[in-house]
Formats: sequence, C-alpha cells, structure tokens
Amino acid sequence: MKDIFQANLLAGKAAFITGGGSGINQCIAERYAAAGAAVAIVGRDLAKAERAAAHIVALGGQAIGLSADVRDYDQVRAAMAQTHKRFGRLDIVVAGAAGNFVANAKDMSAKGFRTVVDIDLVGSFNTAHAAYDYLSKPGGLVVAISAVQGSMPMRTQSHVCAAKAGVDMLMRSLAIEWGSVGIRCVGIAPGPVGDTEGMRRLAPDGERSWERLLRHIPAGRAGQREEIAALALFLASGAADYINGVVLPIDGGQTAVGSYEFGAMLQDSLQSDQAAGGAA
Repeated sequence: MKDIFQANLLAGKAAFITGGGSGINQCIAERYAAAGAAVAIVGRDLAKAERAAAHIVALGGQAIGLSADVRDYDQVRAAMAQTHKRFGRLDIVVAGAAGNFVANAKDMSAKGFRTVVDIDLVGSFNTAHAAYDYLSKPGGLVVAISAVQGSMPMRTQSHVCAAKAGVDMLMRSLAIEWGSVGIRCVGIAPGPVGDTEGMRRLAPDGERSWERLLRHIPAGRAGQREEIAALALFLASGAADYINGVVLPIDGGQTAVGSYEFGAMLQDSLQSDQAAGGAA
C-alpha cells in the first residue's frame, strides 16, 4: 500500500490503544509509532501487550505494554495514568478492545450477550471516560473501533450489532459534549478484514466462507489491517481536525449492499459446526 503520509507526522504525541496486542489495533499502534508517536499498548494479556510493544521498540519506536481489562474502570484509569506519567502527555486514545462469537439470539445466554456488550460498549465508555482528564485540550482525539454490525442488522450477531450500535452513538454523543474543550470523538467501522483473529472466529472453515462473502462486497476483496491503520493515522494527522462525531465505514462498499449474505454465511457456518459437533 502506497504511503502518502509525511515522516514524523505524530512526533511529540502519545497514544493509548486498547486491544493493541494483535490484529487491527496492533497495526494501528505500529502505524502511530512509525509516525513518531509514543504508544501504550493495553490488553488483558500483559505478555502479549509487552511483545507488541517490544516489536515497536526493536524498530526504533517508543512503546510500552500495559495490562488492563477494559470492563474494569479502575484498571483502565490506572493504565491511563501510567501512560501519562511515562510520556508526559496523551493526545490520542483508541478504544479497540472487542469480543465476538457466532450465535443465534435464541441460543445465546444472557451472560454471553452481556460479555460482548461489556467489552465493546462499556469498555469503550470506560476508555473514553478515563482519558478525559489526561487528553490534550484542545487537540485530543478518541477513536472507537466499531464494525459494520453497528449499522447493519445481521443474523447470529445480535449481541455485536447492539454493542457496536451503542459504541457509534457513544462517539456521537461524546463529540457533542467534548467538542467545546477541543476533544474529537470518531468511530471507524471496518468490514471484513483479512488475517485477523476476529474473522478467523467468524469464518472457521476459511477460504470457502471467505469466497462466498467477498462475492457480495463491491470491492471484491477483504480489507487489510494496514488500510484501517491508515484511516486511523489520517484522523490523527491534523488534516482531519474538522471531522468529529461521525462513524466512518471502511468496508469496500459492504454497507451499500447490506448484511444479508454475511449473515447467511455466518448462519451456515454455525450450523456446520453444530452438525460436526453432533456427529462427533
């Protein structure tokens, strides 16, 4: 992918990224660090966060790995305070921690539904709320990693649809409340992204499900983690300072055609798994 951003675009800035130990959020952390930002990578698994941070440091960037469960406000607040103390400032916060699984609503437990809402929605609130006192004012940015499920109802995804729709409205609401002090709040809603843990869970039979899904995306392909990270970098670049209170889809046109085929693929994949389990 062609790089159009100038060197050291984020020099002197600091970022805090939840869920940054893998996938899209790790790619965002690496992109911010390559642009000169000091980065705190935060996750429940401290070893995983530290490995991601060590990779950035090995490439010449500034990074630390911290442990926090986004469902626990006090843990998030403590990690935020540690980041601010270490780097002396905080400019960008990415609420990226998320959970998902495939299940029909009638078969889903209340605990399973709540777990996703707690990680995705409550975790995003905890992250944004804990950041308020530390973020640069003006100049602070909160980015929530949403998903196309936030705007498209989808079979086997009622928990994620509800949680991500909440995340989207949270960002819009906070933008109204915090805009006057110079904090922007924006959402990014990726469609299917290749080579991520989340999509491996949603398409366990691999290429067969992928091919079926991609036939119904206008771009004809999955997204790349680097493309999501490039959008996150643009939002933090200074060129996007008037973008606030919106959720930006980056999905190859998927939301233009709807979720029917994605949901059908997930439903069929779930039924295949259940049949295989019964046969075993």
